[in-house]
Amino acid sequence: MHSSASPLAYDPIAQEAAAASDPAATREQQLKAWLISIDPTPCQLSQVAGDASFRRYFRARWPDRQAIIMDAPPEKESCASFVDLCRQWRAVGVAVPALLAEDQTQGFLLLEDFGDQQLMQAVMTQPCAQSQAYYQAALRQLVHLQTATSATKLPHYSTALLEQEMHLFDHWFLDTWLGIDTRPAGWADWKQQLIVQALAQPQVTVHRDYHSRNLMCLDHPTPTLGLLDFQDAVCGPITYDLVSLLKDAYLDWPAAQQAQWLADFQQQHPQLQQQDPAQFVQWYDWMGMQRHLKVAGIFVRLALRDGKSAYLQDLPLTFQHLLQALKKYPQLAVIEQWFREQLAPRLDAKLDRLTQ
Repeated sequence: MHSSASPLAYDPIAQEAAAASDPAATREQQLKAWLISIDPTPCQLSQVAGDASFRRYFRARWPDRQAIIMDAPPEKESCASFVDLCRQWRAVGVAVPALLAEDQTQGFLLLEDFGDQQLMQAVMTQPCAQSQAYYQAALRQLVHLQTATSATKLPHYSTALLEQEMHLFDHWFLDTWLGIDTRPAGWADWKQQLIVQALAQPQVTVHRDYHSRNLMCLDHPTPTLGLLDFQDAVCGPITYDLVSLLKDAYLDWPAAQQAQWLADFQQQHPQLQQQDPAQFVQWYDWMGMQRHLKVAGIFVRLALRDGKSAYLQDLPLTFQHLLQALKKYPQLAVIEQWFREQLAPRLDAKLDRLTQ
C-alpha cells in the first residue's frame, strides 16, 4: 500500500467544513476521503469483526491487494500506543501487523491484513494435532514477546491498576447487575493476596489480551500466529498472558492439558527455568483469579453500558475457571463456597431470564 501523498491529497480543513455543513458527511466518508488521499485507486470496503472497544475495523480490497483499516475515533480512542508498539515489536520479530499508513489526528490506521481465521476458529474446525501445533506456536511467541521486548517502555501493572480491575467485578457484576451488596468473610484480604501474588512474579511485557480471538492463524508452511489488540500492553506478571491463553474466556482446556502447556512454557522461558514448578503453578492460578474477576466485570459493563450483550454468554466459562482455581486452595474455602452457593445460582437465573 502506498503511504505517500497523492494528487488527491486530503484537506482536513475542507473536510471539517463539509462535515459541519452536510450532516451526511459521516465518519465513513471521512475514512473514504483519507483512503483516497493515500491511494486514489478505487477499492471496496467491508466491515469486519471488531473488539470490545469503540474501535471499528474495515477490510479494503483493491484489485491486487487488501488491507485492514482501524477506525479509532480520537475523542474515544488513541492510536498512539498501538502505533508505537507496532513499530517496536515488529523490529524485534514479534508478529504484529505492518503499519502501512496512519493519520492519528483523525484516528485512522491502514494495517497488514492477517485474514479472518482466529485461533479459536482453528481449534474448533481443525484436527487436534493442528490445534496442538498452534498452541505450541502461541507459547513460543509469548516467550519471544516477553524476552525480546524487555527494552519497551510500558506502564506498570501497579497495585492501583490491579485493584481497579477487580473493582469492575464488585461494581458491575455484583452491585449493578446482580444487586448483591454483601461480601463473604475475607473478601478484602483475598483480593489483597491476589495483588501480592501478581507483584511477586517476574515482571515482563504483558500483551494483556493474549487469547484465542486476538491470535490470527497466518498462511505459512508451519503454524504461525499474528497478534492483534496489543495497544494496552503493560509491564506485569509473567503468568498473566498465559492465563489469557490457557484459561480463555472462550475455550475450555482440561486441567491436564493446561499443566502440560505450563510445563512447556516454563522449560522454554529463560526466566523460569530455575523457578520452583509448584510456585509457578500457584502464580498462574492466583493470577487467573484476578483476571477472571476483571473479565466478568468487563463483560457485564460491555452489556449494560455499551449495549454489547453477546459477551454475557461467555460469563459461565469465566465463572467456571474461577471456581476451579478457588477449589485448589483450602484457605479460600469460604470464598469458594460463597461463589458456588450464592453467586452461581444467581448468575444462572439471570442468564436464563435473559434468554427467555
